[in-house]
Amino acid sequence: MPNVVLKGRRIVEGLCKAKALVSSKSISFLGGVDPADGKIIDKTHDLCGECIKDKVLCFPHGSGSTVGSYVLYSLSKKKLAPKAIVNQTADPVVVVGAIIAGIPMVDKVDIKQIRTGDLVEVDAFKGFVKVTRAEEC
Repeated sequence: MPNVVLKGRRIVEGLCKAKALVSSKSISFLGGVDPADGKIIDKTHDLCGECIKDKVLCFPHGSGSTVGSYVLYSLSKKKLAPKAIVNQTADPVVVVGAIIAGIPMVDKVDIKQIRTGDLVEVDAFKGFVKVTRAEEC
C-alpha cells in the first residue's frame, strides 16, 4: 500500500516524525494516563499498558477533567509526552495541554487510515499528516 497523505486542521504548530500509537477510543489524561511513566492505565482502554512517550498519539478526541491539560504538560516536562497528537475532533482539554506543552497537534484527520506502528510525519504548520505503512518502513 502506498504512503497516505491526510489533510487536517492545524491546532498547535510544529513538525515531527515518529511511530503512531492509534486508539479508537477517547483518552482522558487525568486518570487514564500515568503521569509517572506515560503509560495508559485505564483498564477499559484499548491501549491499556501502552506508553505514549515519543509516539504520534492518534485518537478520536479527548475526554475528562481540565486537569488533564496539566497532566499532558507535566508529561512533557518529564520527557514522557507524545511527539505529536492527531485527533478527529480537537477537545479543549487536549488543545490547552498541547499548547502549554508545545506538542504539535492536528485535527480533522481520519485516524482510521493510520495504524499503530506506522511511521507518521506531522506537519502542524500546514495541517498535513503523512503516513508510511509499517511494513514499508
